[in-house]
Amino acid sequence: MNGDLETFRSETRAWLEANCPAEMRTPIRSEDDLCWGGRNWTFESDAQRAWLEAMAGRGWTVPDWPKDYGGGGLSADENRILKQEMARLGARSPLTSFGISMLGPALLAFGSEEQKRHYLPQIARGEIRWCQGYSEPGAGSDLAGLQTKAEDKGDHWLVNGQKVWTSYADKADWIFCLVRTSSESKQGGISFLLFDMASPGVSTKPILLISGSSPFCETFFDDVTVPKDQIVGEVNKGWNVAKYLLGHEREMIAGMGLGGGLSGGTARSLGAALKPADALLRAEIAAFDVDALAFGTMAERFAKMWKAGEAHPASPSMMKYAGTELNKRRNELVMAAGGSDALEWDSGRSKNGAAPRDWLRSKGNSIEGGTSEVQLNIVAKHILQLPGT
Repeated sequence: MNGDLETFRSETRAWLEANCPAEMRTPIRSEDDLCWGGRNWTFESDAQRAWLEAMAGRGWTVPDWPKDYGGGGLSADENRILKQEMARLGARSPLTSFGISMLGPALLAFGSEEQKRHYLPQIARGEIRWCQGYSEPGAGSDLAGLQTKAEDKGDHWLVNGQKVWTSYADKADWIFCLVRTSSESKQGGISFLLFDMASPGVSTKPILLISGSSPFCETFFDDVTVPKDQIVGEVNKGWNVAKYLLGHEREMIAGMGLGGGLSGGTARSLGAALKPADALLRAEIAAFDVDALAFGTMAERFAKMWKAGEAHPASPSMMKYAGTELNKRRNELVMAAGGSDALEWDSGRSKNGAAPRDWLRSKGNSIEGGTSEVQLNIVAKHILQLPGT
């Protein structure tokens, strides 16, 4: 088996060397360098298009998905090798997608065969961009209190209500949305619905954050008609799908903690000294680097256990809390290492204030996907089994 894996590594290395454009081997400078795909997507360059098409052609945008659904069909060990070889080359991820990180796993677990064959290959090829319709003005941490309704009209659903903090709703093609299809039970009356954001009656309004920009939107549904067969799983049992997806969302958000240490490129990108004169700051950076390495090891172990079905169901909450707090620390240290230069907001030299805007944006990490307080409560109750109040 080891020989097979070594052959796979050498073949993968050769293919990446031959097919990854030079422009896609440079660090991501900002969110503008990410490829989100979708029907309205404009590629940043020919290289970005070529890289996505090459990787999607091999199923390597979703390497561990089954080949029948547009994936690469790789084993866990082969997937790990692919990631290692991409990192060795400095290759960017070819596609960033809520369809990959959240909806896809839920469809694989709960979707009908028809839904899998219809949506998953489009997601894998970057042809459809999704947003998530979960939180509402009166249903954030208490998500089961959502009030957006989908009424059964015989041959279709009629959706009315509002969502909030809907990331990239103004750019998304479709939405995976929690709706209330029954009022008899709080959690038992929720269904998981897919529909086109271009449907009549759907509108969005951006929400501006303190960083000066925001991916978040308010999203409104006014008599939106949705075909009956676009329910994932069973009617009134969407809470099971929602919880499963939340685990993958929290795993995705936890990945913010995997941005690496600070001793190398971060200080350099700010134009700050690589060895700050402040001994306390040097010590804090060193401590952060140790914690970042430890988190990376923990994340790798968690991923293996999760795929093997051995992870505690509440472990994504632990990972989400640790990863987002680590990312906040990283941004705070970037600001400290940059000194007064790090406060610059809108010049070309500072990339339009990338450092302070990222720092401000990171504050939202401990809210999105479930607040840090909620995650700690989940860990306390379900992992540590501490008594409740």
